[in-house]
Amino acid sequence: MASSIELFFFSSLLFSTCISYAQPSFQPKALVLPVSKDTSTLQYVTKMSQRTPLVPVNLVIDLGGRFSWVDCETNYVSSSYRPARCRSAQCYLAESKVCGECHSAGPPRPGCSNNTCILSPGNNVTRTSTDSEVGQDIVSVQSTNGLNPGPTVTVSRFIFSCAPSFLLKGLANGVKGMTGLGRSKIDLLSQFASAFNFSRKFAICLASSSTSNGVMFFGDGPYRLVPNIDASRSLTYTPLLVNSVSTALTYFLGEPSVEYFIEVKSIKMGNKVVPLNKSLLLIDEEGYGGTKISTIDPYTVMETSIYEAFTETFISEAAARNMTRVASVAPFKVCFSSKNVVRTRVGPSVPYIHLVLQSDSVVWTISGANSMVGVSENVLCLGFVDGGLNPRTSIVIGGHQVEDNLLQFDLEKSRLGFSSTLLSRQTTCSNFNFTSSIVA
Repeated sequence: MASSIELFFFSSLLFSTCISYAQPSFQPKALVLPVSKDTSTLQYVTKMSQRTPLVPVNLVIDLGGRFSWVDCETNYVSSSYRPARCRSAQCYLAESKVCGECHSAGPPRPGCSNNTCILSPGNNVTRTSTDSEVGQDIVSVQSTNGLNPGPTVTVSRFIFSCAPSFLLKGLANGVKGMTGLGRSKIDLLSQFASAFNFSRKFAICLASSSTSNGVMFFGDGPYRLVPNIDASRSLTYTPLLVNSVSTALTYFLGEPSVEYFIEVKSIKMGNKVVPLNKSLLLIDEEGYGGTKISTIDPYTVMETSIYEAFTETFISEAAARNMTRVASVAPFKVCFSSKNVVRTRVGPSVPYIHLVLQSDSVVWTISGANSMVGVSENVLCLGFVDGGLNPRTSIVIGGHQVEDNLLQFDLEKSRLGFSSTLLSRQTTCSNFNFTSSIVA
């Protein structure tokens, strides 16, 4: 059996064979992508240029996706597209276990080639999956020094799944696929880090506004936001956990989850500890329980008993502030009149929510900007939803709760860096300077 060192060398060699870049005179330290929020679906969307000639492609961000997939059935035209042949290095990296043929009439085309390896791309919004060929093509991305965008760089053989058009159902208008950031050999970070030899870290900063962009960084900081604030200096760290059972739509027995789990030991509001069944906060042997972070769920989802204890505690704390309950507004069950609620720099003045992580000194604080949702001029709702009994994951931290927070996923040290709200530092995730470029 090959030693772990030999296997690592072999994997590295395959990466260097499969993924290359086209600017040997310029070696970027990091890459940057814009992130927009779609108002109708509340999905987070990024844009990359792909193909020959280059075409801008909008992709929904799936933090827990194992790889990227793109609709190749409709208007995918590229002279640089190549299918991944069975038993090739690309198939090894993609960890494909199946080979297939295309039985459609007509000549081969992207997404329909013979003797290609197969993956199962999934739409985690609609919980739909299918089988599609693995392909590779050119991708062009902006570099950055952490302060401004820099020269564009190219990954000439980016590996992805070439999916059919029906998989786009339920995604934001104009989107052509999903980009996966989960832990795998062909997730977005792994391919970028391998192509440009930078650290296996990425940071995501989701904007709360739908009229201005948030930002994703690939590589190490600084992550500078106007007015010249390095948000990486605000990070507190907690370990990233691995769920030993896959949480994907389709998977092979024995595969671990590629999603990002953290340990929440308790939840506090003020001086009160939310009375929870703490066994639900642990991941059991079958992969149930625990806490993960998602860009697909727009709001945090909690197992029913956790949700009920959480909302009862919040209602009690809100009553002490003379907040008035009003009728529920779907999908939220707990809503208040905004008339007695003061606006502050960090959102509505409501009880702070504290997620206590590996120790009492490591706390992710959720202020009013991330806990409340304004559903009308006079109504604020608690932006958490009931996930029902016995869900796969007990707490799924959703997009609204991480907006205007910087999250750094450090896969080299297997840890999550989190800032809590950047509003307290008088900046937001919309404040990266995309408008002026640096010169190589």
